[in-house]
Amino acid sequence: MSALICGSMAYDTIMVFHDKFKNHILPEKVHILNVSFLVPVLRREYGGCAGNIAYNLNLLGEEALIMAVVGHDFEPYSYWLSQHGLSSDYIKILDSQYTGQAYITTDEEGNQITAFHPGAMGASHLNVVPADRDDITIGIVSPDGKDGMQQHAAQFVEQEIPFIFDPGQGMPMFDGAELLTFIDQATWVTLNDYESELMQERTGLSLEAIADRVEALVVTLGSHGSKVYTGGSCITIPPAQPHALNDPTGCGDAYRAGLLYGLMNDLDWPTTGRIASLMGAIKIEHHGTQNHRFDMASFKQRYHENFGISF
Repeated sequence: MSALICGSMAYDTIMVFHDKFKNHILPEKVHILNVSFLVPVLRREYGGCAGNIAYNLNLLGEEALIMAVVGHDFEPYSYWLSQHGLSSDYIKILDSQYTGQAYITTDEEGNQITAFHPGAMGASHLNVVPADRDDITIGIVSPDGKDGMQQHAAQFVEQEIPFIFDPGQGMPMFDGAELLTFIDQATWVTLNDYESELMQERTGLSLEAIADRVEALVVTLGSHGSKVYTGGSCITIPPAQPHALNDPTGCGDAYRAGLLYGLMNDLDWPTTGRIASLMGAIKIEHHGTQNHRFDMASFKQRYHENFGISF
């Protein structure tokens, strides 16, 4: 049983600003914004939504197949994936492009300013959901090239593979009608709190109305946990407690890997949501998006410590 992870692959250049953005950005002057941030901490990491989700799902012991388009500079990332038992079989390389590049500045409150160069990601439509793998039982459409996201959603439907729609940072590319199409194609939808507001504004649907069109709508609320709208009710998922707050980059992707794990193992939503919550907490303790490690025994112990129950 495998999950097909459709989305971006990127190199993340992560910079840490040892102050608060709000102390340097004057709201009344945003129309002439010209700011400079001193960032004494800089790291270059492996990232991208598909890479991050797959890395985390692999930690949980499930097979994650990455489907993405990358550039001529991808060799170090490919080696990293192979070191961690992740396949590059469905990753297409374009010699004329760079792999996606994210430049992320984080302040001491965890707020982020990101500039993203899509590079080869814009050609994600050149990849096709494979029809020759009966073991692909679930998928996710995460931020990627616009055409690719639309085509991969349609291909999942054609092949009767249930999938999560995770628009993330890609949501601004789509109008209300296009988002409604995704919702009606998807089996599940996951959003953060900001994305949930934008989704309601663009589609004209409330969260409850969106949930009525899928099996479940999951909305993450950062340190306040998350909510799962399903079956006409709303399940509140408590946050897991991290041991340290070091880097929020990639927490949402770790959470989504937890969702996939729960769905692949037929777990109920209270359990699935708590697993996803703990994944995000473990990620935030570490700098970078793919530098954390654990085994399932220690993960289950932390689950029990956080929630007082086992799975």
